[in-house]
Amino acid sequence: MSFLLCLLAVLVAVVSGVVFLGRGLACVWRGGLARSLRGLAYVVAAGAAVMYAWGMLYVAGAALEAEDGGADSSPIRPCRTGVQERDYWIDDYHVWWVPVRFVCHRSDGSTYDREVPGYVNPALAGLAGSAVALAVSALAVSARSASARSVDERARRP
Repeated sequence: MSFLLCLLAVLVAVVSGVVFLGRGLACVWRGGLARSLRGLAYVVAAGAAVMYAWGMLYVAGAALEAEDGGADSSPIRPCRTGVQERDYWIDDYHVWWVPVRFVCHRSDGSTYDREVPGYVNPALAGLAGSAVALAVSALAVSARSASARSVDERARRP
């Protein structure tokens, strides 16, 4: 079941990335500082969505392999460390959506991460934070230009 949910998350992230990229490129071509910042925020958000999809693909692959029954399914294959004495303690796994993680659980209560590359979550956080900062900057520039226009209009009135 978690494999299908992971694939759904990948699909949503990819579609969101394409939509963000399209909106971003449309905003950048229109010109103006506020629109350019907004467009850049969309493009960076598209990068964050793609990075999330990339991480979830790793998690989906691990979940598919973990849910696969058969002769070699115990201990859970993606959780194996290569040390047989420790691998026999593996009893479960969990999928974390944010941050993107595939967590293996041992019967003694200890946990450890597997499968997701170490660069995914820091890159995802950096891209998402940058997209938010750019969107806030675009709002600030837009508000500043709107207040400047209202001051100009008041100055023109007799």
